[in-house]
Amino acid sequence: MAVTLTIVFIVVLLALIAAGSSLRVVQQYEHGIVFRFGQVRRGDSLRPGAVRPPGLTMIIPIVERMQKVNRQTVTMNVPAQEGITQDNVSVRVDAVVYFRVIDPVKAIVNVQNYGYAVSQIGQTSLRSVIGQTDMQELLGEREKINLRLRSIMDEITEGPWGIRIERVEIKDVSLPEGMKRSMARQAEAERERRARIIAADGEFQASKRLAAAAEIMSQDPAALQLRLLQTVVDVSAEKNSTLIMPFPVELLRFFDRMTGGSGAAARSGGEGKTDLGERLAKAEEELAKAAESGPALQSTKDVPPVIGLDQPSHKTASPLAGPAPEGRQGIADARSSSDETAAPPSGEPAGRPAGEPEDPGGR
Repeated sequence: MAVTLTIVFIVVLLALIAAGSSLRVVQQYEHGIVFRFGQVRRGDSLRPGAVRPPGLTMIIPIVERMQKVNRQTVTMNVPAQEGITQDNVSVRVDAVVYFRVIDPVKAIVNVQNYGYAVSQIGQTSLRSVIGQTDMQELLGEREKINLRLRSIMDEITEGPWGIRIERVEIKDVSLPEGMKRSMARQAEAERERRARIIAADGEFQASKRLAAAAEIMSQDPAALQLRLLQTVVDVSAEKNSTLIMPFPVELLRFFDRMTGGSGAAARSGGEGKTDLGERLAKAEEELAKAAESGPALQSTKDVPPVIGLDQPSHKTASPLAGPAPEGRQGIADARSSSDETAAPPSGEPAGRPAGEPEDPGGR
């Protein structure tokens, strides 16, 4: 009886050990590949039960062996690669690759250590892309470089190895120090050019605004005075010891009006002188006609006044002067005859007309 119990106990213990060795737990992010006598495929197709889904599964001890494959996205750094670009610039570029297993059987059967294989593919592809691009494209068009790297790597890994390259990113591009200084000078010059263009554009817009403001202010002179007062207030608010007063434009306009008035007065004076000369000539013509047609004048009172003059001038013609005009000669004869008539003879009292008999009474 004791021997029977011992045998039963040994059998149960062996059964438990066998059951423990045959039970496997596959995680949610894993797939299990079961090899039966080292085989996964039967002919050209997979053997039934070769790929086990996540959960609890059993294998036959000694007959079957299970290998788990992680199907999570793996992040792998690609070591920095030195290369020469298409425009002969030495650069150092490193990248990062994101990939995952989409076919566990191919990833286990077709390639040994698929992670190391993906790393090597990334390095060689990166060096190849560096040699086919120029520096400007490498620095400014990284998205294009990333897509090119992904297409090169995915073509190699997805079909034969069952690994999909989800994304490739260039992390850093290291340039020589001399190239960095040259690019810094270029960027500084470009910024300076843009600053000058912006400043010139601002000056142009400001000039247009000032021209429009001047046009509006010219329509109303009071606006200019208000602007002047505002400028004075702004300057005085800075607490300066010296106050600069702009010269008002209205004063210039005042002087301009004064200058124009004096010119008009001068023109009017010239016109007045011209009218006076015409009146004198007309008066002389009338006197000449009167002297030719009428009797000789007997007294200075009969001499008609000259139009435009307050008192007639009695001046003797200079012997050096030439013969007087016909009109002026008549005026001179009339004046001389009147003087002879009015002048008393010697010995006679002044104030008595010539030819009047002397008063016998001595009056």
